[in-house]
Amino acid sequence: MARILTGITSSGKPHLGNILGAILPGIQLSEQNDNESLFFIADFHSLISIKDANLVKEHTKSIAAAWLAFGFDTDNNIFYRQSRIPEVTELTWFLNCYTPFPMLQNAHAFKEKSNKLADVNAGLFTYPVLMASDILMYDANIVPVGKDQQQHLEITRDIAKSFNHHYGEEIFVLPEAKIDETVMTIPGTDGQKMSKSYGNTIDIFLPEKKLRKNVMGIVTDSTPLEEPKNPDTCNVFALYKLLASPEQVEEMRNNYQGGNYGYGTAKQALFELIIERYANERTLFDDYINNPETLETKLKEGEEKAREIGLSVLKRVRKVLGFNR
Repeated sequence: MARILTGITSSGKPHLGNILGAILPGIQLSEQNDNESLFFIADFHSLISIKDANLVKEHTKSIAAAWLAFGFDTDNNIFYRQSRIPEVTELTWFLNCYTPFPMLQNAHAFKEKSNKLADVNAGLFTYPVLMASDILMYDANIVPVGKDQQQHLEITRDIAKSFNHHYGEEIFVLPEAKIDETVMTIPGTDGQKMSKSYGNTIDIFLPEKKLRKNVMGIVTDSTPLEEPKNPDTCNVFALYKLLASPEQVEEMRNNYQGGNYGYGTAKQALFELIIERYANERTLFDDYINNPETLETKLKEGEEKAREIGLSVLKRVRKVLGFNR
């Protein structure tokens, strides 16, 4: 059995890009019988940029509600908040003491801001070490990562190898990266990659009126209503074809190319498709948000399981360091 570990950033409510690019693939991976999945909400990491406690709590709740609404099985897998396993910070300190300074200097997250050091806090600088602790503390075999996170996984492996070599024991399991080359880049309302930082997301969990306004805000060109339109250059069609059946996509394509079909009509079709496709998930999401005690119960159950695994690994580390209790 392979133990798969995935960290979920707590930077805000999941949007359509997160759902198609991370949530659904992650849940599909967790449903494979020969895998055990640990999915955690990386709320410690969020402190690097978010200092509002209420906002962190709100984001954490919405992330948990979204994953559960889409069917993540907490009975056969483990779902938890990073901050509820405080021992991860102890392991981070241990690993910090075995991590070369130049390794962190070369990390992408730091290098991107190194020309303006006044904006860099120590949390950002040592972020890869906390990430290493998140992984190594649970004997993870496989870590699905995007290409932008591949370097951090390599840092994790280097730290673990160095630690194991120093003590002549296999204290840490060396994780392998799983990079999905087929991961979709979901276009946002302006045609760029859908991202909270660009302000171009589609929030499928909004009330219907607000969701419709969100969809109607998709940027299109100025081709007149009566003229044919190119579906392959349209943001609305790009999103529609990710959600629709082949027959629906073909019909929409014909509508575009036939003329007398407006972008407003296409946006309305996309809105109705989202409402229809995600009706059950929208209902479940609202139920979880309105019943936070249910969310709390599921997360606490996962945290107990995760902490049991983490403490067994930390015990091995403490022993070789001379801090066993």
